[in-house]
Amino acid sequence: MSRSVKVIETYWTIQSEEVWELAVRRGYLIGDPHYYMFPEEYEWMIQQMRNRLPGYIGEPPIWLWLQKPDMRSTGHAESGSKIVRLTVQLDPRSVLVSDCWDWEIVLNNGFNADTEAESQAFDAGELQLTKEQSWERIFELDRPRDSSWIGSHPRILQGTTGRIDLQYIRKVEYFTARQLGRYLKSKKETEVWHF
Repeated sequence: MSRSVKVIETYWTIQSEEVWELAVRRGYLIGDPHYYMFPEEYEWMIQQMRNRLPGYIGEPPIWLWLQKPDMRSTGHAESGSKIVRLTVQLDPRSVLVSDCWDWEIVLNNGFNADTEAESQAFDAGELQLTKEQSWERIFELDRPRDSSWIGSHPRILQGTTGRIDLQYIRKVEYFTARQLGRYLKSKKETEVWHF
């Protein structure tokens, strides 16, 4: 008799303290459409999650990092705001992984071209591939791309998932979002909870 092994992977999400406190009261973390900066594009991602994740029921997405985010860098939240970095362990089948740089193309309502020639062909109306179909390439993480067109930067991967019950949160770290060019002065600026 063979046993099935449950695979668990570690992810991180950055949330405001307010969102975290609400999650503690509810018993779970969930996205909130009120905070969607790009409502149509988020709805597109929700549809992709419905199509690609077994058991996903359409909750607003929670954005995940696949590599632990460095909180010494800027851009995680508005400068001075109180935030938390949550360490989460999930079944990878509940996480839709995509290319962060390609997601920017979706957010900017652009065509996700792999080469300059393809971009020009799209602009000239010579492709059968629609803009929206090109967006699905954000999930094709092994596809070849022309580095002279898109650059040679490594892929930065992100994930989206639905509701996260608190039992899957392993660590909570408190931070104040950095100002541009400012480094943490001491470890006293962070507080860590372990679960």
